[in-house]
Amino acid sequence: MPHSFTSPPAILTFGEAMAMFVADTPGELSGIERFHRRLAGADNNVAIGLSRLGFHVGWLSRVGTDSFGGFIQAALKAEGIDDRYIHADAQHPTGLLFKERARGGADPRVEYFRRGSAASHLTIDDARNVDFQALNHLHATGITPALSESARQLSHHLMEQARAHGATISFDPNLRPSLWPSENVMRSTLNELAGRADWVLPGLSEGQLLTGQKTPYDIAGYYLDQGASAVIIKLGPEGSYYRGNLDGQEESFTVDGCPVAEVVDTVGAGDGFAVGVISALLDGRTARQAAQRGNLIGAQAIQVVGDMEGLPNREHLQALEAELYPA
Repeated sequence: MPHSFTSPPAILTFGEAMAMFVADTPGELSGIERFHRRLAGADNNVAIGLSRLGFHVGWLSRVGTDSFGGFIQAALKAEGIDDRYIHADAQHPTGLLFKERARGGADPRVEYFRRGSAASHLTIDDARNVDFQALNHLHATGITPALSESARQLSHHLMEQARAHGATISFDPNLRPSLWPSENVMRSTLNELAGRADWVLPGLSEGQLLTGQKTPYDIAGYYLDQGASAVIIKLGPEGSYYRGNLDGQEESFTVDGCPVAEVVDTVGAGDGFAVGVISALLDGRTARQAAQRGNLIGAQAIQVVGDMEGLPNREHLQALEAELYPA
C-alpha cells in the first residue's frame, strides 16, 4: 500500500531511475518484437529493497513529465518510497533502457537511451529541501556522479551534508565505464567519494580496477586507509569478503555464497547485496551477519527476471535467514 508520510525519510538514496524494457524471448534485441516494461536504476533498487524491509526511505531524483516519469513515480510510491524529493522536469525526458533476455545465467546485453535525461540534469539545488537532521543513513552509488558534472557535485554535496549531520554513508562504486569521459576520471572521482563513506561495497574486479590492488585484503586496506570503517567486497557466487572495524576491532573474513538453483538474471545482484548489508548494519547486526544477509538477498535477486522483483519483505527474509542460518 502507498504510504503518506508526515515525517521526512530516515534513509536517503539518489540517482537515476529508468523505464526498462525486457525482451520477452532470448536473441538479438534487433529481432525482438515484444518487451515487458519494468523499473531500473541501482539506487532505487536499493531504496525499494530497504522499504520492503520496513525502513522509511526517500529517493531524490529528477524524472521527465512524460508517461515514463509518471510510471516511475507511481511504481516507487507503490513500493512505499517517500517521494517528496522527486522533481518533475518538463524540459528533459526520462531515461530508457532495453535489456536482452540472456540464456544460462549470462550477463544480458543492455542498450541505454539516457543521454540528456532529466536525471542527468540533477544539481545541488535539487537537495535544497532535504532534511538532513532526520537522516540516519545515505546510500550513494558511482552511477550518479557519472551522469554529469552537476550530478557529480550533488553526490559530493549529499555525502558532505550526511556526514556533517552524523548519518552513516554506504557507497557502491557500480562501475559504468561507458558513462565516464575516461577511466582515470572515473577512478579518481569514485575513490574520492568512497573516501567519504563509512561502508564501501565494491565488486572484486571493480575494487581491482579502482585501487590497483589485487587481493580483497589489499583492496579493503586501500579504502580503510581513506577513512572507511568497513569494506565488504562482492565475490560473485563465492560469496563476499569483509575487512573493517565495525565491531570494535579490525577483523577480516570470507562468507560463503548462498546456493542458487538457477540463475535467471544477474542484473540487480549487487543492489540486493547492498540491501542486505545496509539493512543488517542498520538493524544492529554484526559484520558477519551483514555479509551473510548481503549474500542471501543478492542470491534472491538473480533468480527472477527484473532488477528488484526478487527483493524480499521482512517476513520472507526472516524465514530465509532462519532456514540458512539457524540459531
